[in-house]
Amino acid sequence: MNRSELGQLPAMVDVPTAARVLGIGRALAYDLVRSGGWPTPVVRMGKLIRIPTACLQRVLDGENSTGQLTRADAELDGLSMAISMSPLVASESPHLA
Repeated sequence: MNRSELGQLPAMVDVPTAARVLGIGRALAYDLVRSGGWPTPVVRMGKLIRIPTACLQRVLDGENSTGQLTRADAELDGLSMAISMSPLVASESPHLA
């Protein structure tokens, strides 16, 4: 999947689509989500699993993902959900260290 195609994706995608974006197989993607090793935040809505597209873009750009959906992610993705914000500790962020 190229950058142009990534830009055409909706704000949130399913796991197989996210796997295609990252160039990995569907089974591996589900295994990573299940084990907590997926490199972006994972949004679960009942049985549905969705991945924010903006977070996938950041992974492709080489940015470090914290695995937490922030208010900025929600605004970028156009999500209308309540997000609890926890204070960021400097030692947890490579950008603040």
